[in-house]
Amino acid sequence: MSETPLIGGATLAPIDSRLAGARIGVVTFPGTLDDRDAARAVRASGATAVELWHGDSSLGDVDAVIIPGGFSYGDYLRAGAISRFAPLMSSIVDAANSAAKLPVLGICNGFQILTEAHLLPGSMIKNDHLKFLCRDQVLRVENNTTAWTNAYAPGTEITIPLKNQDGQYIADEKTLDALEAENLVVFRYVGLNPNGSRRDIAGISNAAGNVVGLMPHPEHAVEAGYGPSHTGTDGLGFFTSVLNTLLGDK
Repeated sequence: MSETPLIGGATLAPIDSRLAGARIGVVTFPGTLDDRDAARAVRASGATAVELWHGDSSLGDVDAVIIPGGFSYGDYLRAGAISRFAPLMSSIVDAANSAAKLPVLGICNGFQILTEAHLLPGSMIKNDHLKFLCRDQVLRVENNTTAWTNAYAPGTEITIPLKNQDGQYIADEKTLDALEAENLVVFRYVGLNPNGSRRDIAGISNAAGNVVGLMPHPEHAVEAGYGPSHTGTDGLGFFTSVLNTLLGDK
């Protein structure tokens, strides 16, 4: 299937010729919705998107992995609870915890899966208002030292779409205090806390900074004409950040 061209006739050309060989895997589970959007965002950043299937056991030769949003396995039991047992997730956990520290980004359902797989602490439960919510959401970048945020200046406020029903991030007070003390809160909601997440937390990272999870969807804000207010491209920095990491520029 041919890809929809960018607004204004722009093309998905590499931003930097060195990026042509970067391979970013995008995982698909039964019920995944945003894998194609994530792959398009990867291509918009200049890298190559590689399809990964949850039932496979090998990651192949990818340089980073994105676990996109959706409703894997219909969110049965609870969001992400079944997906954590997929063969590919075992490989992702091993690679993320290895000496190589494979960069891994979990978006929405992907964030939920990362918590279920214990790559990130805490858990996700129903929004405090018990309704599905879809809106443009302002986030503040609290930590720009991770593999997925180094293209942003600290304190930058970005606007990207949010759409979730199980988006309330929770953890015990000891865990929350540790996240704050160790600068592992990567994004915080600004203006409105849309789901009741503790301490307005929208995204976190592991201690090494290679694994990041967040509820809002940066892959929906990488092209003028499609992002928030039809002009927003604030999400593109996620995908250029990991390329900076792979190139050793950050």
